[in-house]
Amino acid sequence: NNHQYHNSLSIMVFLHLFIVNKSGGLIHHRALSDKAPHIGTNEWLRIGSTFHSLHAIAAEASPVRLPRRAGADGIEEIQALGMTLRCLQTRTGVKFVITAEPTTGVDLDAVLREIYILYTDCALKDPFYELEMPIRCELFTNAVDQLIQRMEKTIR
Repeated sequence: NNHQYHNSLSIMVFLHLFIVNKSGGLIHHRALSDKAPHIGTNEWLRIGSTFHSLHAIAAEASPVRLPRRAGADGIEEIQALGMTLRCLQTRTGVKFVITAEPTTGVDLDAVLREIYILYTDCALKDPFYELEMPIRCELFTNAVDQLIQRMEKTIR
């Protein structure tokens, strides 16, 4: 039983994915695991806009400006006892945020970059998708599921 607990700690579990548009509106959110806390839609909307605001405040409050990438200022990572939150902000201001259990060797930046590529390949090429609006693209959802499953297999 103790061995089982130890093994579960060493396996990375992705918890949530959320995407916030450049105006702070939540355009996509979903649990990536059964271990993810259940959060209602209204709370997700609040989380998206709050994160957007905190990201902007962090960028303004920082005494250092990062010339390496446009939009690189702001929150990139938050580590807590029970989770790690990682954010990728695109040049257009869209924020891709993933939460995961902190016991991992997985490069969450790489996962977010792959999710961003899936977004550009699936959602942005969908003729029915409108920018800044909620992503309701089954192709994108399925592709993210496959990516997460592939990543979880490589770490076990």
